[in-house]
Amino acid sequence: MKLGLQIIRFDWPGSPQNIGSQLSKIAQFADQANFDSLWVMDHFFQMGGASGEPSAPMLEGYTTLAYLAALTQQIKIGTLVTGYLYRYPGILAKTISTLDVLSKGRAYLGLGAAWYKEEAVGLGVPFPPIATRFEQLEEALQIIHHMWQDDLSPFEGQHYQLANPMNHPQPLQTPHPPILIGSEGEKKGLRLVAQYANACNFYFGATDPAWGEWHYERYQNSLPHLRQKWAVLNDHCARLNRNPRDIEFTVLGTIKPTRNSQGDSAQKLIDYFGNLREVGVDHIIVNIPEVERMDSLEILATDVLPAVHAMA
Repeated sequence: MKLGLQIIRFDWPGSPQNIGSQLSKIAQFADQANFDSLWVMDHFFQMGGASGEPSAPMLEGYTTLAYLAALTQQIKIGTLVTGYLYRYPGILAKTISTLDVLSKGRAYLGLGAAWYKEEAVGLGVPFPPIATRFEQLEEALQIIHHMWQDDLSPFEGQHYQLANPMNHPQPLQTPHPPILIGSEGEKKGLRLVAQYANACNFYFGATDPAWGEWHYERYQNSLPHLRQKWAVLNDHCARLNRNPRDIEFTVLGTIKPTRNSQGDSAQKLIDYFGNLREVGVDHIIVNIPEVERMDSLEILATDVLPAVHAMA
């Protein structure tokens, strides 16, 4: 099983001058410790709660990923997840292709229907109703597949028209970088996963994207929720004649690794992650409060990561 790290906050001591150096330290540690993936959010405002107030420091996702690509050697990188409406689909396909080439084949494309209206409206980005957003997301997925197949024929959709969808160089990964769709919507979102994606993503420990702190009992109670989402995805796959095990089952949550009584012991994390593996999870992605202090990240790398990698 895989273990990845998501970085969600940048209000570190000495910021903004210190953001680059601290981010470099975290990324290079995760890379050298053999974490499997490294993620940032694709937002322009912070989201409140554990992420910080909307005015708290927030880095643009793809500029950050380019920086991380140059700092690292083996870890996969991506956004969790890009709101499709922030970039024209053809430009997004080109952006991920560039990231994949420059990282020597280490890019994910995380994609979703977007939800943060205040952020979009605040920066002048049109924010249509949810039904339209899902229509546009599906066309975006079609365009990205079209371009990554090196198909130069025009694309004529209801929402997007591309006269010459040229994309050179193509990504290094074959057939293309994995597409991860972040959605728990059972009718539309998971159908798009089954039809277009290589990975899904659900929250562990919550049925909504609230950034809560770790509570072991609450997270244990989330296992039925994850089984339900995977069962619905399996149903969509059956209707589309798709093998669901071709889709990477990823989950995202907040943890607080510690060697004292104030957080999550290594054994408690290993036990819970083992339960996730039994549900069918392939890839656990975590964010850690105050990750810039490095102590919790070091505990995770030393005491938990080897056990996760050993889970069959």
